[in-house]
Amino acid sequence: MPGKWPWFERRFNFDFPTEKYPDVIERLRGTPARVEELTRGILADILTRRDHDAWSVQENAGHLADVEPLWAARIGDILGGAEVMREADLTNTKTHNANHNARSLSEVTASFRRLRADLIHRLESLTDADFAKSSIHPRTKLRMRVVDLCTFVADHDDYHLARISDLHRRFGA
Repeated sequence: MPGKWPWFERRFNFDFPTEKYPDVIERLRGTPARVEELTRGILADILTRRDHDAWSVQENAGHLADVEPLWAARIGDILGGAEVMREADLTNTKTHNANHNARSLSEVTASFRRLRADLIHRLESLTDADFAKSSIHPRTKLRMRVVDLCTFVADHDDYHLARISDLHRRFGA
């Protein structure tokens, strides 16, 4: 997918009402199934094939699990009244060191499904007012409400789903 818009170059505009949160939760809830559907039946050598220095299909899926604790912690930061959410490791050390290609795909996807279910459970326990609480995102410098952070996470999911689809088309077609 030449000319794909890099994640760190993206800008965000959260100009929707807080009441959008049920829709965003559904996007988040559906990502594990989408990962499983996109990776079903892909041969192991395609799942683990890297695009030069870029992650493989399986590493992209593993990365989604790797960042779940960050999303949960940032929601906690916002709800706890932090002025600025915690920083992410922009070098993605956890994913680079995880050796996702040595694991089975079922392990990778099950881990993501379990962690995302925990996040969804937490989101479903929040009140309407909680989704309007906000903190500053450290990289974008935007003030994000919980609903905005959830949208950011869903967009991050979609970015990696598109990468998985692209790799499968190029290597497995």
